[in-house]
Amino acid sequence: MTSQLPAIVTVLTLILLFATLTMVGRARSRYGIKAPAVSGDPAFERVWRVQMNTLESAVMFIPALWLASQYADPLWAGIAGLVWLAARVWYAMAYSRDASRRGPAFILSLAAWAALMVMSAGGIGMAIMENNAP
Repeated sequence: MTSQLPAIVTVLTLILLFATLTMVGRARSRYGIKAPAVSGDPAFERVWRVQMNTLESAVMFIPALWLASQYADPLWAGIAGLVWLAARVWYAMAYSRDASRRGPAFILSLAAWAALMVMSAGGIGMAIMENNAP
């Protein structure tokens, strides 16, 4: 199970991305924002930014998750991934209600991503050193 944790986190991340997409679709209907417009009612704009920010963050998160899983430890990578995921859900809920309340969730998700990057870089560095050892 622990070696599958990064895969589970990835599936949950895809579900989160779909949920933010759905939130934007509902907000478009509720506030009468016709595509391709992305401005209008502030409530719509917050939901749209949640989707875009989550998508942008996921682009950096998913490779870091898998590199940390491959080169460091799948359990610890998965745990950091769960922290990132929980923080992004918190971020989405906070930002949707009041943009000024998104900060702590953003910082936590950034810290989880940074932990994955440290695991990735350390693991890759160790693999390089092992392959170059005499």
